[in-house]
Amino acid sequence: MQVVQFIADYGPWSWIVAGLILLALELVVPGGFLLWMGVSGLIVGLLTLFQPIGWPLQWLIFGALSLVTIFLWTRWSRGRETANDSPYLNRRADRYTGQEAVLEQPIAGGFGRIVLGDSVWRVAGPDLPVGTRVRIVGSDGAVLKVEPIS
Repeated sequence: MQVVQFIADYGPWSWIVAGLILLALELVVPGGFLLWMGVSGLIVGLLTLFQPIGWPLQWLIFGALSLVTIFLWTRWSRGRETANDSPYLNRRADRYTGQEAVLEQPIAGGFGRIVLGDSVWRVAGPDLPVGTRVRIVGSDGAVLKVEPIS
């Protein structure tokens, strides 16, 4: 009963303190949703500080604000592209698309080999003799797809 009386006496400040606690928890717990719940708590606290509102309506406003802000945040964050200084970090084969190389082994039966840097790559394409210049047009896993340069 003392908690209910405390909240009734200090309603706006309890929302503000709860919002600040949620914001502090966001620093410790990953996820991003506590940020928006904390902001919603602060908004409800500031709203009730200037306009007395009953507890059921305060919880309704807090819940609605939390849901709306979390939904808008996830919608916005999923729609934006993240800048990356290593776009091909886990896709080594894609980094070679568009480059030219010379066949080290002939392409026979659809497969051959080229050397790029310090790596030997398996290539797929039309049958070609050793020494043919080819352009890498794509990849399929660790196999580079090539076509002859005319």
